[in-house]
Amino acid sequence: MKKSHIIGILVIAVAIVIIMTTAGDASTYVSFGEAIERAQEGNATKVHVVGRLKKDPQGHIVGMNYNPVVDPNYFTFTLVDTNRFEQRVIYYNPKPQDFERSEQVVITGNMQNDVFVADKILLKCPSKYVEKDIQQNTASL
Repeated sequence: MKKSHIIGILVIAVAIVIIMTTAGDASTYVSFGEAIERAQEGNATKVHVVGRLKKDPQGHIVGMNYNPVVDPNYFTFTLVDTNRFEQRVIYYNPKPQDFERSEQVVITGNMQNDVFVADKILLKCPSKYVEKDIQQNTASL
């Protein structure tokens, strides 16, 4: 066997190992109910949960607690998933900027002691473009 063939096989083997470790680390999208079931079964893998912030009738966020003077790396809030299940979430990092303006929140983490502990928070903020503005702009073209 030539050295170039051996090097080629090694490169392919390394690529396969990298792909397998990356795919094994990927988490899935679940509801809070499924995250709780996984935790009860002893499965501590990270999952994604999509939801909206719990708000009162006036549109104010309910259950959000962040006091950077006391602990800047402790942020809690209540998230309502797509099945309308409310769950308390703890995030051991500073509160994300524009958190209050987000329309939808995606959290990554797992259930621990009846609380969802998030490692990452992704926010979907409202678009700065309003449909009315887009229609006006396209009409003038």
